[in-house]
Amino acid sequence: MLLCAAAAQASPRVISLDQCADQYVLALSPRETIVGLSYRADDADSHLRALAKGLPQRRITTESIMAARPSLAVRYWGGDARLEAALATHGVKVVKIEDATDFDGVRANVRTVAAALGQPARGESIVADMDRRLAASKDAWKGQPGLYLTPSGYTAGQGTFIDRILAAAGVRNAAPQAGFAPVRLEDVVLGPRRGFVLGFFDRLSAAFERWGMGRHRALQKRLPERTMASLPASVLSCPAWFAAEGVEALARAAPR
Repeated sequence: MLLCAAAAQASPRVISLDQCADQYVLALSPRETIVGLSYRADDADSHLRALAKGLPQRRITTESIMAARPSLAVRYWGGDARLEAALATHGVKVVKIEDATDFDGVRANVRTVAAALGQPARGESIVADMDRRLAASKDAWKGQPGLYLTPSGYTAGQGTFIDRILAAAGVRNAAPQAGFAPVRLEDVVLGPRRGFVLGFFDRLSAAFERWGMGRHRALQKRLPERTMASLPASVLSCPAWFAAEGVEALARAAPR
């Protein structure tokens, strides 16, 4: 009890401004110092949604945030420059999660947020667990080609965090271009033989994907035999340490 009280006393009153920031705050801050989460903290694609239960959710406005009396706000995309400036005038420090495109960027983000929350040991524990998963998954697919695919027909090439997830499990990214881009159904179905690494297919019922490529019968016929792994939205929706769980799942699916 004394240790818990000391940890809480050392940590600032914190609020997170978007779903990605929710994950960092839930993982790194003592629960009793969390004064607000975003309205997406307990959505199905929130990795730590179970931890969000019972904690207050706030609208991302100056008035709503200040009513919670935080001393620190964590954000990835939530809010804008005007909100950040308004919070600064009220003495609220804002810590930004950078858009990591590799696991080094994730390590830096975890350590930055952990330091701001006065919880460096928690941060190092999370980084160590991530690195353990990555080490155990290294080269599992031994360079076999794989195409990342979402239900809406997008893929991810070099320069993306998805590319690093594939590489961490030993999958050679078969995307024809850098960055995120749509692919044609014909190229996916009739193109060179390769496996598929599916992303967000657990959210196939989402309205914006109702008429997407993921529902096409020609693709659905090929998925059972060609799918290397299907990664849930909850490990892909934020550039964070739990992407290593996706790497681990992909590695476990590799042929032995």
